[in-house]
Amino acid sequence: MTPQDPAFLERLKGIVGPAHVLTEPADLAPFLAEERGRYQGAATVAVRPGSTEEVAAVVAACAEAQVPVVPQGGNTGLVGGAVSEAGEVVLALGRLNRIRALDPAAHTLTAEAGCILADLQGAAEDAGLLFPLSLGAEGSCQIGGNLASNAGGLNVLRYGTARDLCLGLEVVLADGRIWHGLSGLTKDNTGYALKHLFIGAEGTLGIITAAVLKLFPRPTESATALLAVPDLTAALDLLGRARARSGDSVSAFEVMNGFSLEVAVRHLPGARAPLEEPTPWAVLVELATSRPDAPLRPVLETLLEEAFEAGLVSDGVIAESLDQRAALWNLREGIPEAQKPEGGSIKHDVSLPLAAIPEFVAAADAAVDALVPGIRPCTFGHLGDGNLHYNLSQPAGADKDAFLARWEEISARVHDLVVERGGSISAEHGIGQLKVAELERLKPALDMDLMHRLKKALDPDRVLNPGKVVR
Repeated sequence: MTPQDPAFLERLKGIVGPAHVLTEPADLAPFLAEERGRYQGAATVAVRPGSTEEVAAVVAACAEAQVPVVPQGGNTGLVGGAVSEAGEVVLALGRLNRIRALDPAAHTLTAEAGCILADLQGAAEDAGLLFPLSLGAEGSCQIGGNLASNAGGLNVLRYGTARDLCLGLEVVLADGRIWHGLSGLTKDNTGYALKHLFIGAEGTLGIITAAVLKLFPRPTESATALLAVPDLTAALDLLGRARARSGDSVSAFEVMNGFSLEVAVRHLPGARAPLEEPTPWAVLVELATSRPDAPLRPVLETLLEEAFEAGLVSDGVIAESLDQRAALWNLREGIPEAQKPEGGSIKHDVSLPLAAIPEFVAAADAAVDALVPGIRPCTFGHLGDGNLHYNLSQPAGADKDAFLARWEEISARVHDLVVERGGSISAEHGIGQLKVAELERLKPALDMDLMHRLKKALDPDRVLNPGKVVR
C-alpha cells in the first residue's frame, strides 16, 4: 500500500481529523525542507497527531499497511535524520505541546515531545528553577527531537546531555503499542534501563511522545568573560584552573579559533570586536551558582590575574551587564550563521579526549590544507566537554559546488584522525543519513552487530525512520 491510497488516507483522517492529514504541496513544504539544504524530503503525506493515542493509532495503521514513518519535531536537525523519502509518511509531533506536570519539590517537569525547548526553559524559570539544556535552535527545536538525538549544547560541562536530563519516557513502539515509562524516579534498578534505548536512537526504535525531565536550582549569579589565548593547550590549562578556582562552578567553556571569531564580527548584525587585537584562539568562560553567598566576579578576576601571569591569556573582557553578556554569547552562537557568507562549508561535529584536542586540530588543519590548499578551518565548540565543531570554509574565491563535492573525501580524512585518537564522529548532532556510511566504516563490527540486532528486535519490519542510523 502507498501513502496515497484512498483507504489509507481515510484511515489516517479518521484518527487525527482531515485538517491534520496534509497532502497539498504548499502544506507539505515546511516538513520537506532540511536545515542545511543537503537533502530534500519527498513524502506526499504528513500527519499531525494531537495526542499519544493518536500517534499510536497512526503508527499502527502505517505498520499494518507497511508504510514507513519518519518522525519529525522542530526539523532543526543537521544530519538529515528527519528527511523523508518517497513512499514514507512524515509524523509531525508539534501538536503534542503540553506540559503535563511540573513538580518543584521533586525538581521535575513532564512534557510532551512537541514542546519547544525555549518554552520548557521558560516554564522552569517561572517556577524559580532551571532546565539547563540550551542550544542555538532552542526557539524552534522540540524536546522530543532533543532526546531522540541526545542533544548536547552549551551546558553539558555542568549538567550533561539530554540523556542525563531525562528520568523517564513515554514511547510509541513500531507496532503501535505505548510504552509507559514516565517514571520520575532517580533510582530504579528493576532490570534494563529501557529509556536509554530510545534516547539518541533518532526515532529508529520508537517514537518519543513525552518525557520526565530534571530541573535544577536556578543560578542567582553568573560571571562571563571572553579571553584571548595563544593555543588550545593554554585553553585546556585555563579550563583546569577555572574548575579548581571556582569550586567547579564552570557552566560553560567555549572555544573559537581566530577565523570563527573574525567571521562572527564581520557578518553578525550589530556585532563588535570584543578584543583589541586578533587572536589565534578565544575562550568564552561562564561561571554560575545558585548560592547567594558565593559571588563569582572576584573569583573570575582572580582567575584571570593568575592566567595573565602564567602567560595563558593575553587579553580579555569581562561582561559588565546582561547586554554585554548577551553580546559575547551572540558571537559564539552566531558562528554557524556567520560562516554562510564565506561560501561553502564542510562541517564536522566531533568529540575527543581533552588531552588529544590540540594535537588533533594541528593534524587536521595540516591534512585538510594538503587536500585543499587555502581551506579555512572555522573551529569552535564546547571545549569543556571535548566537543568541537570542526567546520571548513572554502578557500577565498573558490568554486562553492566544486568544494562541497569533496565533502565525503575530506570528512573521511577528518574522521580517521578523530577515531585514531579515541574520539567520536558525532558528538551531539547524531547520525541521521549523513553519517550512516561513516558509522559503518568506523564503528567496531560488534557494536554495529548489536545495533542491528536491536533494530530488528524493536522494528522488525523497518517501519520507523528507515535508512537512518543503521540500514
